Amino acid sequence: MTLASPHLGSSEEWTDAKLLYALEEVVEKELNRHLTVAKDWMPHEYVPWSDGRNFPGFYDDGEAWDKSQSKVTDIGRVALIVNLLTEDNLPSYHHEIASLFGRDGAWGTWVHRWTAEEGRHGIVMRDYLLTSRAVDPDELERFRMVHMAEGFESDNRHSMLHSVAYVAFQELATRISHRNTGHQSGDPVCDRMLSRIATDENLHMVFYRNLLRAAFELAPDLTMQSVRDVVVQFRMPGHGMPGFERAAARMAIGGIYNMRIHHDDVLQPVLRFLKVMEIDGLGPEGLRAQEELGMYMDGLDSEARKLDEKLEARRARMAARRA
Repeated sequence: MTLASPHLGSSEEWTDAKLLYALEEVVEKELNRHLTVAKDWMPHEYVPWSDGRNFPGFYDDGEAWDKSQSKVTDIGRVALIVNLLTEDNLPSYHHEIASLFGRDGAWGTWVHRWTAEEGRHGIVMRDYLLTSRAVDPDELERFRMVHMAEGFESDNRHSMLHSVAYVAFQELATRISHRNTGHQSGDPVCDRMLSRIATDENLHMVFYRNLLRAAFELAPDLTMQSVRDVVVQFRMPGHGMPGFERAAARMAIGGIYNMRIHHDDVLQPVLRFLKVMEIDGLGPEGLRAQEELGMYMDGLDSEARKLDEKLEARRARMAARRA
């Protein structure tokens, strides 16, 4: 890959402004590639409108929601609420990345395109949930109001490079969460909808992952430190929503998203693609970050193994009770 700006070597020589400028050419290339492979789709085509009926309120024939009306499984319902509330905070996410990446040139074009594509996800998920009566609409709206009223602050808002590193992993994590939710929802319509959303998330991951690869070529030490920080401190963007910890625990037990999935299906694929542990020629800070990243991944794998054993024991106990 030929970049417009030379490798400066020392982390101290790089600033966010310099990296933004140096990566502009890569952003334009990746944007053009994305626009070539991304397919437009219509959210309304994935919604079972014929299943819809009025809720109580202004309509005399409104029917109150009841859990028995839902076609999705219990774990599917929990995950769908978490996934939708995460998508609902799009205005905050747009504000953060627009502030870091800017609104001009290729960076700005990408920011607005990404926001427009992400907007479809919240639209189609809410339409599906309300039309199919998959969740309690009153509870969903109360959760949305609380979650959005509290606002959102990213852990990586102070650095463009940290933000790029974070979304390279987070977009893949979101894809995995959507796909597993669809598979376990018990409703083929839901599975098809979330599969379409997951395709978008994967393309977004590829954009940021390739951008991160270019950053490693330009500023390997600084990029290694950013990746180390993001991986070690990683949290999903919905961590501030009402009842997130309890919902995340249920999703972990249900196999939708847990420590093993995070290690094997999110962190490892991106790190392997970037060959992060094979990068040489690093300075002292970059080497330290690389070593700390390796130790963290080993520790996470060990913790995931312990969780696997606990979940397997739990499944065995539940099977014995059913028997």
